[in-house]
Amino acid sequence: MVGYERVPATERFADASLETVEAVLSEAAKMCEEVMAPLQRNGDLDPARLENGVVRTSEGFAEGYRAIAEGGWIAASAEEASGGMGLPLTVTTCVNEMMSGACLALQLNPLMTQGQIEALEHHASDELKALYLPKLVTGEWAGTMNLTEPQAGSDVGALSTKAVPNGDGTYAITGQKIYISWGDNDFTGNVCHLVLGRLPDAGPGTKGISLFLVPKFVPDENGEPGARNDLRVVSLEHKMGLHGSPTCVMSYEGATGWLVGAENDGMRAMFTMMNNARLGVGVQGIGVAEGAYQHALAYAEERKQGKSETGNILGHADVRRMLAEMKADVFAARSIGLMLAVALDMARATGDKSWAARAGVLTPIAKAFGTDTGIEVASKGVQVHGGMGYIEETGAAQYLRDVRVTSIYEGTNGIQAMDLVGRKLMDGGEAVFALIDSIQSYIEDVKGDIPELAEAAWQASENLRDATEALLAMDVADRFAGAVPYLKAFARVLGANAHLRVACAERNSATERLARFYILRMLPEHASLCAQARAGALVPAEDFAA
Repeated sequence: MVGYERVPATERFADASLETVEAVLSEAAKMCEEVMAPLQRNGDLDPARLENGVVRTSEGFAEGYRAIAEGGWIAASAEEASGGMGLPLTVTTCVNEMMSGACLALQLNPLMTQGQIEALEHHASDELKALYLPKLVTGEWAGTMNLTEPQAGSDVGALSTKAVPNGDGTYAITGQKIYISWGDNDFTGNVCHLVLGRLPDAGPGTKGISLFLVPKFVPDENGEPGARNDLRVVSLEHKMGLHGSPTCVMSYEGATGWLVGAENDGMRAMFTMMNNARLGVGVQGIGVAEGAYQHALAYAEERKQGKSETGNILGHADVRRMLAEMKADVFAARSIGLMLAVALDMARATGDKSWAARAGVLTPIAKAFGTDTGIEVASKGVQVHGGMGYIEETGAAQYLRDVRVTSIYEGTNGIQAMDLVGRKLMDGGEAVFALIDSIQSYIEDVKGDIPELAEAAWQASENLRDATEALLAMDVADRFAGAVPYLKAFARVLGANAHLRVACAERNSATERLARFYILRMLPEHASLCAQARAGALVPAEDFAA
């Protein structure tokens, strides 16, 4: 449905045939089902804790992490020169989705390391690569990223962490960072932090930020963990969910760090990691959505309530409506995430700027729609359970509590939408219109197969084109005010294209019926969303003054 066959057709990924991918994903699925899924409830009931400055992780997480690391799942897409498998990001994306659905709290750990590996591969010196990448790839060491400070959340340029040269090529890092996912653990030999800081002579804002690699233990002359660095976990955040994932307040007190990339160029290096993480976080939402859907479906198949021809609540039309909405949106969100992964793989394999431009457009959509879908599907999962969904013992509520943060971190979904209508339209809409053109080209090819669905998908894509042109004519404030509904309208259109493709491939099947449900029942929402996007900023800030 997303054209993966183009990826192994490139020289770079020639070994990643569909047969190879099937074997890889089968092994990953086995690990997720047998090792990670049993840890889901335990991570919630036995949360990570801080004891005398040491993070103690949930029972079973150490064994689960070893299974992930030993299976090579942390660095499946890392360069082979670093010890990775060199597989396409599309494959890692599929694995990450399964891992997220099995146990999101644990999956967060390798996701952070994956992003750090990519940042180091692109921006670190050869010496840092040689020392750190082999151990990050094997999972012997883990990685994190440290952006947020108490006074600097989404406004990263307001950070105050200082980096002072030591005169020997290292830097003394001093400051406090908050919301650091897996800032520490008790099952890896070292924890390597990528920390944003400001040099003494650096200017204000994001242009004066540099990136530093600051390990928990400073490597000795043999590259093994040596002296304890001057950093510590101050506390763990008390969170709504993801209790098995320690979210740390970190204090750096003259800690030794090494510059990654050039001075004052830290944001460019960090965005390499963040863009990887935005796809990863979108996929976390999709994975949790799939887990919540499966949980709700299993309950509906067992639950007897009221008069029903099927003998269970699946016999009630409204229960089937909820389950159909859940399943259809999971498919749409997954398709968008994999469209992005394929675009990133093709850009990497071919150097074609059009693929990079497509990936740029799809990144905020995949992150925002994937996580919004996770939240909405998990909420519907609670509803399918009825009163039992509100009871913690069923496990339905955990999916909702765990996934809720995904629409906030790695750039809130509002920021993703602003990126889509701001930076991603700076080319005059060229990349967006190219994507709409490709959607319409496919619809033209199949409009004789299922005319009713094809016509609806075509009209929606035309409405999206018109809304894009309207946004391009607006000033920035009005454009930003309509950004969120525009992004969701875009996702609806992309989802319809994916559903249409599978409907044409599998006629007269449950798959076609689900596609029909999505296009005729859910796609019409795009029209109201486009209208909202066109309306602009109707309520000024002063209307909210006390």
